[in-house]
Amino acid sequence: MTIADELREAPHAVERQAAALVPPLRALAARLRARPPRVVVTCARGSSAHAATFAKHLIELHLGIPVAPAAPNIASVYRRRLRLDGELFLAISQSGRSDDLVANAAMARAAGALTAAFVNDGDSPLAAASDIVLPLGAGPERGVAATKTVIASLAALLRLVALWTEDPALAAALDRLPRRLAAATELDWRAALDPLAAAPSLVALGRGPTLAITREAALKLKEVANIHAEAFSGAEFLHGPVALVASDYPILVLMPTDVAAEGLRLLVADLKAKGAALLTAMEGGALPVLPPDRPESDAICLIQSFYAMIPPLAARLGIDPDRPRHLQKVTRTR
Repeated sequence: MTIADELREAPHAVERQAAALVPPLRALAARLRARPPRVVVTCARGSSAHAATFAKHLIELHLGIPVAPAAPNIASVYRRRLRLDGELFLAISQSGRSDDLVANAAMARAAGALTAAFVNDGDSPLAAASDIVLPLGAGPERGVAATKTVIASLAALLRLVALWTEDPALAAALDRLPRRLAAATELDWRAALDPLAAAPSLVALGRGPTLAITREAALKLKEVANIHAEAFSGAEFLHGPVALVASDYPILVLMPTDVAAEGLRLLVADLKAKGAALLTAMEGGALPVLPPDRPESDAICLIQSFYAMIPPLAARLGIDPDRPRHLQKVTRTR
C-alpha cells in the first residue's frame, strides 16, 4: 500500500476508530472531570509530537489547563523523576516502541501520574507501561511517512476533549469529519507543485489550531520531498525570521478558521507587500480549502489536503514517496 493509498484510507480510519476508542476515552474523561489535573504533560516524537501540539491547543483553549511537552531524555538518559503526582501524562505514538517514550511513561506512572497512551498498537511496550490504552484504530500503516495515523491521532485528541468537556458541538464536528476528510483529499493543490519543487528551502506559517499541522507539513516536506522547511507561528515569524522574506523564497500559509485568522491575514497582507512568494491555503487563496465548519476539525482537513499534494510533489522531484531516504518505519530513540 502506498502513501497515496493510505491517506485516502484516513477518513475510514477516523470513522471506525470510535468503536474501540470511545469506551476508554469516556472512562478517562470521567476520571478527569472528577479530579482535574493541574497540568497535562505530553510525550511524543516526530509527527506524534505535532499531534501533541494540537492537544496543547485543544486542552488549553477548551479546559484552561496548561499543557507542557516532556523532554523525553530526562527519564531515558538522565534518569530523573518528575513531580507528576495527580497530573495527566499523555503519550502519543504510532508504534509505541520508542524506548524514550516507554521510559517516560513508566517514570510518570511511578511518580503518581495518570498515564494514558494513544497508540496504534495496543500490544506495544508503551501501552503496557501506561494506565490507560487509547487505541487509534488506524489499522496497519506501511508507509514510512505517517499520514493515516497522524489524522487518526488528531481526531482521537479531539474526541478526548469533546468527551472531557461534554461539548456537543465538538462531538457533532467529529461526526462530520470523515466525510469532510474525504472531500479535503480531492481538493486541487497543484498550484503549489512548481513553487515547492523549485524551492531548496521555505517557511510554513500557522496560528492557533493550524500551528501543529504547519509543523507537520514542514516535516513531511523534509522527509518525503527532501525540501528544507521550517514552521513558525505567524507571531513568532515576526521576531526575526521575517528577515528571510524574498521574492524567490516560498511561504506556505495554513490559515485557521477562528479568531487567530485575523492576525495571520494581516501578516499575509504585509508579506505580500514585501514581495513574498506566498502559497496561502484559505478561502480565496491559491490553495483551495473546504468551507469552514469547526476550527479544530478544519485544521485536520487542511493537513489532509496537504498530504494529498505530497505524492505528486515527490513525483515532480523524481523521488519515491514510499521510500524516503535514511528513514525507517519505527524509530527507536533513547
